[in-house]
Amino acid sequence: MNTDINILVVEDEKPLADAIRSKLELNGFSVVQARSAEQALGYLGDLKIGVIWLDHYLFGQEDGLDLVVKIKQDDNWKDIPIFVVSNTASADKVKSYLALGVSKYFTKSDFRLDQIILDIKNYLSKKHE
Repeated sequence: MNTDINILVVEDEKPLADAIRSKLELNGFSVVQARSAEQALGYLGDLKIGVIWLDHYLFGQEDGLDLVVKIKQDDNWKDIPIFVVSNTASADKVKSYLALGVSKYFTKSDFRLDQIILDIKNYLSKKHE
């Protein structure tokens, strides 16, 4: 079902990124991992990405918000669904992400990986109806 969809997982914590990758692959997705905004932008330029799983905190100078701004400004990428999955959920931060047009914001402590993946699958199935 989902094998033609590449999910770009942008997460700086390698053990967590590997766990996310395993779960997504078990659900039939192809996964590409990035640990910085710069690396993520490189993949976006080289590969067809169908969904972005994004953490707020990243290696390098830029955080998740910076990356979303760049993605939404590019006509080739602006319609890619972005699911932010982060440890922090200040009202201002969530509001900023949603104002930029992310598909959904999850707080890691409130959601299990399986729940987030189910939300992504549901989003994609509605998008392709």
